Amino acid sequence: MRKTTLVMAASALSMSSAAFADCGEVSITEMGWASNEVVTGVATFLMENGYGCDVTVVPSDTVPAVTSVAENGEPDIVTELWLNSTGEVYNRLEEEGRIQRLGRVLEPGGVEGWWIPTYLAEEHPELTTIEGVMNNPELVGGMFNNCPDGWGCRVVSDNLVRALDLESSGIEVFNHGSGQTLASSMASAVEDGEPWFGYYWGPTVPLGKYDMTRVDLGEIDEDIHARNQNQNADNPGVSDFPAAPILTAITTDFQEREPEVADMLSHLSFETSVMSSILAWMDENNASGEEATVYYLQNYSDEWSQWLNDEARSNLANLIN
Repeated sequence: MRKTTLVMAASALSMSSAAFADCGEVSITEMGWASNEVVTGVATFLMENGYGCDVTVVPSDTVPAVTSVAENGEPDIVTELWLNSTGEVYNRLEEEGRIQRLGRVLEPGGVEGWWIPTYLAEEHPELTTIEGVMNNPELVGGMFNNCPDGWGCRVVSDNLVRALDLESSGIEVFNHGSGQTLASSMASAVEDGEPWFGYYWGPTVPLGKYDMTRVDLGEIDEDIHARNQNQNADNPGVSDFPAAPILTAITTDFQEREPEVADMLSHLSFETSVMSSILAWMDENNASGEEATVYYLQNYSDEWSQWLNDEARSNLANLIN
């Protein structure tokens, strides 16, 4: 694969003719996972080459980033903020008017659930509900592939297993020792056309690489789902997994200082399924986050061009199909 860099992509834009408004200095987080490398890479590229910003990328993680905003009023932009991981700190900052959410950077958000391969769902449509799975355990291989020890999804899935009395239907619960073995079990089964049934989440490489169908666990009940997150719950119930809100958030100071850039960021949003497909492309091509950013910019201009104001769209016209 021919390596393409953001520098090379930028040089193709004939930026010498671009007339920028005075955007100034901007700081933005980059979290320690692949999807955020793409989110931050795309946002940075658009701010620099569409709006003329001088961007500093700050390596961080969810809790440290929000804590830094609380203590120092920076960075200006927190990308791919998983709201369910920030505790009370983010809510307090929002109530104090120091930070604000711009919108979901992933839509519908972080997806979780119990899945089967789509070829299995097409051959046996009854398996698309948990009742159908429990009535036909042999069709899913008689096994549920559970989350690894120590993961939050393990607690929720364990409580669902108890509430459903899943094992009474003849389905064995296999508790994976790591995320790698969980992913490998899916890959091995799907590539061989075999049954597979288990927990997974997105955006991730496996959900971008393999065609999977989510098993309907019933209605989403927020109270039951909250109760199922307690590993000592004495009354677990059955609720499907709600999508986890994943936001772009900015400081109020940045909103006042750079309203045009803030407006662009409020529209910056990736479908979770599209992000999974980008992660799968990264995996298949052994590509870096920078290369994946270029891949997205080159192949999805019909999406990102809609986020821009007229001036930025003009500045980036050479990349827009």
